[in-house]
Amino acid sequence: MVGIVTLLGLILGDELSQGLLALDPIRVMYGLELWRPFTAACFLGPPSIGWLMNAYYLFEYGSSLERAFGTAQHLLFLLLQIGFLSVFSAFFAQPFFAQSVITSMLHVLSRSMPNQKVKWLIFTVPYWTLPYGLMASDVLQAGNAAAALPHVLGILSGHLFFFHKNIWPKLGGEDWLVPPDFLVRRLDADARNKSKNSISAALKSRKKGKGKKLGSS
Repeated sequence: MVGIVTLLGLILGDELSQGLLALDPIRVMYGLELWRPFTAACFLGPPSIGWLMNAYYLFEYGSSLERAFGTAQHLLFLLLQIGFLSVFSAFFAQPFFAQSVITSMLHVLSRSMPNQKVKWLIFTVPYWTLPYGLMASDVLQAGNAAAALPHVLGILSGHLFFFHKNIWPKLGGEDWLVPPDFLVRRLDADARNKSKNSISAALKSRKKGKGKKLGSS
């Protein structure tokens, strides 16, 4: 999806890609241009060193989340992030929010194992500080505090997910961020194998019990 949106951006040019791919709440709601939240979440800008780095982060953090939580949960996470960030970005007039998606992934990962030591540049830091380190790095490179806004929105959006998925249930609340069963069976191989095993076990138990008469012990 990121490659397709980038290719479209190259073909259309800056002005047309802004007009066609950027988040526009009015066009989404009244023009039913429902692709805009998805293209706004995937557009990393024209190919550059920054594009390569962001594409790497998107793949690395996305793969880590998928391995940790499963494909179905990861898909639900992405859909929720696109929803949350569409609202936040519309409020703050951000036409694209791929950087916020990356930060939201990193925030959820870092909160899942906050004290794990990771390498960042030449430093070894606790994992929970990494989203803030990347935000500070972007602010310094841009020379403008406004560069922090996508990261702030990503941290806020990611924390909404993390709180309701990991903290709220421990406080006695309901975990409402559970992917539907059909999605789990469709996307997660482990779940499919467990389902097949349970069906096989049920069939075997029926075969073992076959031939008994009613009232027999």
